[in-house]
Amino acid sequence: MTALEAAGAIGVGVNSLMVVGVFPVVLGALADEHRLTNPDIGLVATVEVLTMGVCTALVGMLLKPRRLKPIGILATLLLAAANLATAQAAGMGVYVLRGLAGVCEGVLLWITVAMIARTLTPERWAGVFFTAQTFAQLLLAVAYALWIMPAYGATGAFVALAICAAVGVAPAMVGPGRLADLNPGEAIAGPPPLRGWIALAGTFIYVGGSGAVGVYLEPLAHQAGLDANVARTALWVSLVAQVAGGAAATALAGRVRWFVVFLAASVTYLAVWWLFGLKIPAWLFVSANAAAGLMGLFLGPFIVPMTIEADPSRRAAVQSGAAQLIGGAMGPLLASMVVSDRDVHGVLWLGAALMLAGLASVGWLHFTHRRANPA
Repeated sequence: MTALEAAGAIGVGVNSLMVVGVFPVVLGALADEHRLTNPDIGLVATVEVLTMGVCTALVGMLLKPRRLKPIGILATLLLAAANLATAQAAGMGVYVLRGLAGVCEGVLLWITVAMIARTLTPERWAGVFFTAQTFAQLLLAVAYALWIMPAYGATGAFVALAICAAVGVAPAMVGPGRLADLNPGEAIAGPPPLRGWIALAGTFIYVGGSGAVGVYLEPLAHQAGLDANVARTALWVSLVAQVAGGAAATALAGRVRWFVVFLAASVTYLAVWWLFGLKIPAWLFVSANAAAGLMGLFLGPFIVPMTIEADPSRRAAVQSGAAQLIGGAMGPLLASMVVSDRDVHGVLWLGAALMLAGLASVGWLHFTHRRANPA
């Protein structure tokens, strides 16, 4: 690929994940405006992220990476339409429209993940992707906090998302038209082997923990006696920290072992969630969420080398993005079962349990790697 094609592939993925970075405030705003309930927050997030992840997985297994430009342009335009329609929706209409948006986002994400899985240093390219994605989300979150949402509420938030999606036509037009097969003569990547599936399951469970807690940021702030402005501030400050975390991961790619990063991120998340369960001042709430954001983005690029260690064929790596998305959908779904309009602290226990279970799965893969793949 040329540099412009690589940038286009990254830009398509950035467009696909814009909404994920601002889920806590846009869904929280819908709840504040009584267009959703607190349990609905988790369920709507589940619908969108689940359809995104399932679509990414199915497309990755069933389609050849050909005719990517027209596919990317069509998916981008449909995503813009779904975002615009959500601006006036409520109740079940939000569920339907966010599910349609998830399908479009899944197709766009497939293009980016397929490109990253074919590089010599996937963790570095993943770091570039995560950093660019988070920087774009940061700009949108700051605009939400300082102007759009105070003036126009949830309606303005989804109109802004529609505009961002429409701008995404440009990278779709300059991105690659096709990608090489993973192995010579191989038309479709195919399903991964057993250890690859275990790596994907570990990713699914681990990411589910952070997804369960993250989507309830605004209700957690309310339970700590803080208002929606604190949650919005916590979101954009966290995105600043995530940009730093993604940049650090890009710089350290190939120099830090992925399992060490998993351990550091887990300890940070558990400490932050313990604080979220307390009555803490606004500055500490914002700082804690920033620490979680920094470690979360630092961890993200190292998920790909974890799957490659488990499955050197890289079939699992191609499905890594889908596993993360489906895990991110499972977390809010389970969270919706342990929250009410009066108390959302159950998500903290749920998040910790899922994260520790996922860490145990990938840890087993790491410590059995040499026996499974002898020199």
